[in-house]
Amino acid sequence: MAERSRGARRRLLLLLLLAGSAASPAEEGGGRREAGGGEHGEEAARHHDSSYGTFASEFYDLRYLSEEGYPFPTAPPVDPFAKIRVDDCGKTKGCFRYGKPGCNAETCDYFLSYRRIGADVEFELSADTDGWVAVGFSSDKKMGGDDVMACVHDDNGRVRIQHFYNVGQWAKEIQRNPARDEEGVFENNRVTCRFKRPVYVPREETIVDLHLSWYYLFAWGPAIQGSITRHDIDSPPVSERVVSIYKYEDIFMPSAAYQTFSSPFCLLLIVALTFYLLMGTP
Repeated sequence: MAERSRGARRRLLLLLLLAGSAASPAEEGGGRREAGGGEHGEEAARHHDSSYGTFASEFYDLRYLSEEGYPFPTAPPVDPFAKIRVDDCGKTKGCFRYGKPGCNAETCDYFLSYRRIGADVEFELSADTDGWVAVGFSSDKKMGGDDVMACVHDDNGRVRIQHFYNVGQWAKEIQRNPARDEEGVFENNRVTCRFKRPVYVPREETIVDLHLSWYYLFAWGPAIQGSITRHDIDSPPVSERVVSIYKYEDIFMPSAAYQTFSSPFCLLLIVALTFYLLMGTP
């Protein structure tokens, strides 16, 4: 390949030299004519300069052609990341929102959506982090022995979709990655991504069949040099019940900051303390 490329350059240089030598008589003739009458000499010089400029331009362009004579391919333009639509939640896709009441894909602490597209399931994930956001598929509500898909923000500013398998409390990256049609972005201190994976897969311990129902584990946290580290909260949120990709719901889970006075136990405790303070101690 390298030898043929050098040969092509030599032939082009030879053509350049021949073009220059072929134009030299015109230059000499132009010089003689200039002595007798400068107008014709200047016209010949302009014609020569124009011809040389055209050839040089073509030669420059040829340097960027492949040996077969076709231009080298250029990277296609990157389409902007399409925003996640929350209006479709509970209708054409299922959603989980974790954060303050009324939050969306851009304001929730954590957001996940899923929908079936042919033989695939499309997932959309977003979290308030500069590191990684993930979803795990589990047979119970505990970490360990889980199939995990994570979107990781690396040091180059890219968001990559990776496949992990939870072994106890730590995640082991699995080279076999079922994700496709991957896209991701890091904006406004959020990692957001979208990818598809097949509904059915060959039986394997580290990849689950999504046509079955699983508990969904939601996690996010920092990354160091593109590698995930421990998640941000000690007890990451988990779906209350197993999730079926054939049923679309819009489920909101208040984060810890908004759970303080929402549970019946907390309300009962407040009533008891109020009564105690009003009645006083005996």
